[in-house]
Amino acid sequence: MDLNLKDKIIIVTGGSKGIGWGITASIAAEGAIPFIIGRNEEDVLKAVKTIRNTGRNAAYGIAELTIPEQCESAVEKVVREFGRIDGLVNNAGVNDGIGLEHGNYSDFMRSIQRNVAHYYLMAHLALPHLKKSKGAIVNIGSKTSLTGQGGTSGYAAANGGRNSLTREWAVELLPYSIRVNAVIVAECYTPLYDRWIKSFDNPEEKLAGITKKIPLDNRMTTAEEIADTVAFLLSNKSSHTTGQLLFVDGGYTHLDRAL
Repeated sequence: MDLNLKDKIIIVTGGSKGIGWGITASIAAEGAIPFIIGRNEEDVLKAVKTIRNTGRNAAYGIAELTIPEQCESAVEKVVREFGRIDGLVNNAGVNDGIGLEHGNYSDFMRSIQRNVAHYYLMAHLALPHLKKSKGAIVNIGSKTSLTGQGGTSGYAAANGGRNSLTREWAVELLPYSIRVNAVIVAECYTPLYDRWIKSFDNPEEKLAGITKKIPLDNRMTTAEEIADTVAFLLSNKSSHTTGQLLFVDGGYTHLDRAL
């Protein structure tokens, strides 16, 4: 299916690794021009080079997303180079394990900054340009209950915030025909997930225990499966879809665990 994304300028935060890289590669394959925003210049340049080596185009901005001035500079770079923004994928974040019992207020607020505050800032900065293009926003989220992964107060609160903001923005931006949706990730094998699994004494046993609870095929969701859903939501093939939280997780969140 041609998603009609050719030459669309799509910002992808954290678009050089993991799920973000999957999204970058997917939309580039559809002919869009991903504009990767990340803080690790080496990773970002490697991703851009990989896309360009396929004959596609990609661009980038280097920014620490918790620093507003750097976000502003990155968005200004997009507009300076391309003159427009057609879509925004808010993806960057990290489960930093900030809990209640063993956490503290400063670390909790830092977790909010790292995992949801920049979602708001990037959307706010891109909005004037999205209004012109009648573009789309896709937020990457995670299930808010992270049972088994230890104290995650900051990350859980951020993900609840992402979900709520998705619905709120969808309503607020109706007059501009800007669609806002979220893709919710449950169990997707990324480098960060691999690091978490390897923190257990028996990582293979732990992984097997998780995958057997995923109803569809008893396997992890791939980054490519997340990415292809994002590409669809960015495209006009989903032109009447907004305010939705799409769970791409093989039924892990909602199907009866007795299966």
